Amino acid sequence: MQNDQRKPLTANCLMQTDLILGTAGHIDHGKTSLVKMLTGTQTDRLPEEKKRGITIELGYAQLSLPPYQLGIVDVPGHEKFVRQMLAGATGMDLAMLVIAGDDSIKQQTLEHLDIIRLLNLSTGVIALTKCDLVEAEWLEMVEEEIRGLVAGTFLANAPIIRCSSKTGQGIDTLKVALKTCCDRVASERQSASTGPFRMAIDRSFSVEGHGTVVTGSVSSGSITVGDTLEIQPAAVEARVRGLQNHDSSATGVSRGQRAAINLAGIHHLDIQRGQEICEPGHLLASTILLVRIAMLPNIVRPLRDRARVRFHLGTAELMANVRLLSGESIAAGETSIAQLYLNDPCVAVWNQPFVVRSESPVETIGGGVVLHPNVTLLKRPTPVDIRHAESMSSKDDLVRAAASVYLNAGDWRCSDWPRIAGVMDADTAYQQLTHSGDLVEIRLTQSRQLVTHSDRLAQIGDRIVKVLTRLHDQYPLRFNHPRNVVENEFSYLEQPAVLAAAMDILKNSKTINANVNTIGLDGRGPKLSKGQKVLLQWLLDEINGAGLEGPTEKILQSAATKNKDSVSELLKMAVENNDIIKVGSGGFYFGVGALDAAKKGLAAAMENSDGMTVSDIRQVLGVSRKFSVPICEYLDNAGFTRRDGDKRHLMPKSE
Repeated sequence: MQNDQRKPLTANCLMQTDLILGTAGHIDHGKTSLVKMLTGTQTDRLPEEKKRGITIELGYAQLSLPPYQLGIVDVPGHEKFVRQMLAGATGMDLAMLVIAGDDSIKQQTLEHLDIIRLLNLSTGVIALTKCDLVEAEWLEMVEEEIRGLVAGTFLANAPIIRCSSKTGQGIDTLKVALKTCCDRVASERQSASTGPFRMAIDRSFSVEGHGTVVTGSVSSGSITVGDTLEIQPAAVEARVRGLQNHDSSATGVSRGQRAAINLAGIHHLDIQRGQEICEPGHLLASTILLVRIAMLPNIVRPLRDRARVRFHLGTAELMANVRLLSGESIAAGETSIAQLYLNDPCVAVWNQPFVVRSESPVETIGGGVVLHPNVTLLKRPTPVDIRHAESMSSKDDLVRAAASVYLNAGDWRCSDWPRIAGVMDADTAYQQLTHSGDLVEIRLTQSRQLVTHSDRLAQIGDRIVKVLTRLHDQYPLRFNHPRNVVENEFSYLEQPAVLAAAMDILKNSKTINANVNTIGLDGRGPKLSKGQKVLLQWLLDEINGAGLEGPTEKILQSAATKNKDSVSELLKMAVENNDIIKVGSGGFYFGVGALDAAKKGLAAAMENSDGMTVSDIRQVLGVSRKFSVPICEYLDNAGFTRRDGDKRHLMPKSE
């Protein structure tokens, strides 16, 4: 950075509005000469540019049109340098399409117009240069051709200013037209000044005595010297050592300004064009974006699902694969929602414009806006997925806010809403959406909670029902199934509490029956054959008739004369239905009535005693040790008795 002693621009321009003006147009149509005539600045700085007489890299100048200060980005016009042009187009507030009066519309005129119309610009001017070289009649024909070209674009009603960089013709008129454009765009851009700082990096270099410097157009927020910023997607922090705005030292820079930022704590080789510098925590790197793609009306081939494209976002160029949410392709002039799978991570915000170029041959085919910058993978989109994806284009903040939580990958925080959905009043939106039930709070710990969309819980609930239906079909003699078996089907959920919340909803709606150990669908139960019904009744009679000398499964199976293979499942079913109770590691089965009678007898015997041994209990129950020991253990586990050494004591009844 230069040691410039001039006064910082921010010190005396408190009412100044800063905007970015970008040029566009074919090579040798006079963009750079026009910028020099407007500003006095020669934007071609490289020796190769001066030698060949063409712009290769981005050039920068400043134009004062009080109360506006325009940072001008002069872009290359050669077809080989469209990627540089795209990098310079990021952050434009208004455009100046330059067309030579003696040459009229050329190939890069067309492509540059396509690019700037895809970047959501609302206004601009058309500069008809080299007017001193041709007759007025010719210029009228060129203007008529230009009007046909820009029809249906944001430049349809833009003024066409005849001018000459040699004679100065039309320069003052061009400035007036630019100022009128500034009036139109200024009110639309005010909200961005208050957001978090963000700047796409278009250059990174080192200055002797100062170190690393990055430049770019500030797209939102402001910073001052001493602030700590973050380089994304590298997620590396650096401190602002110094600032400049068009070679003037500054204490701060803000939205709409060209900025050079001197950074401490990072080497310039660790930074490259395409990265962004921002307020720490504002941007989050992602490799999957949800986007709305609009194809240009003049493309020859449709964009097919899974196609590989060149994705231009900010100053970055990335390779990406397109996955359409519906349909097999997007034809010329059509629009569709898609996910982009990026080769490398990038950072983006909701509604950020982008441009798409084909992989080969390399040409601009379309563009669009980011609908969600940190979206979950939608492999097989459901109608609900598509509905929420389409909702990201809604003008209603609450609709976008709710949909963004449904689509968000990973944990969600209220502070994410400005970035992922363009919702600034996050607190109000949160209160309304939790009150309506669209968003559900799930408590994880005393101090932590998770927020999810109700449709996500409904989807999990639907899958729980499907899993239980399959288990009921597989094990028709069970009323319920082991809970851990069902939970294993949902191991992909990062938070078990989400599954528990979905189960609670199903339980409250009486869709399922669930307890600590088992879970099953309400209304689903055994559908027994006539022979199984006879066998079940025989088993119950045998067990109840055995009293406190309960048989084991092996004994019952040996005694059964028919349907022996059904004994195991019928016993499990009877236990789950609370008709019988399985006791001890030996697997003794007792009737509920027999154990209830045993409890009453022991309660009476223990009431005035100082505890009873197993031998004492055996005598009260009238059974051998073979049965008295497992019965005692069952009563302990049931909380009926408490063991203390060799004796057991009656537990007091809970009130």
